[in-house]
Amino acid sequence: MLNDLDERIVHALAEDARRSYADIGQLVGLSAPAVKRRVDRLRATGAITGFTVRVDPSALGWETEGFVEIYCRHNTSPETIRRGLERYQEVVAASTVTGDADAIVQVFASDMRHFERVLERIAGEPFVERTKSVLVLSPLLRRFSSGSPT
Repeated sequence: MLNDLDERIVHALAEDARRSYADIGQLVGLSAPAVKRRVDRLRATGAITGFTVRVDPSALGWETEGFVEIYCRHNTSPETIRRGLERYQEVVAASTVTGDADAIVQVFASDMRHFERVLERIAGEPFVERTKSVLVLSPLLRRFSSGSPT
């Protein structure tokens, strides 16, 4: 469990992973070396698992986004679903879920035809009984950070 100070450091890094320790220190009231020690500890304990960049999907040619509910055949394990989906570069996130569906998958594609082809390939996986999809018209909110926003 992170304390308030660690949450604020994590939030600052999540907003801009290239932010300096000195800059973060000014935000949270610590020296740069103190921030570095805390970040090192957060990495060592696994609270911070890495640093990354956020890319606008449309800059990569991914203009169409959708979510696919997957309804699996009986006795399909989460590991089987994961192995089946990890081959698709268009699948950017997949989770098992509660409710009628077994999993939900976030898909990015270059256009509607591409999305349809991906959907057909996913539906053809041996573990898939049926799918249900929705397309994103406009993303309203995307949060990439964790921790306290203040």
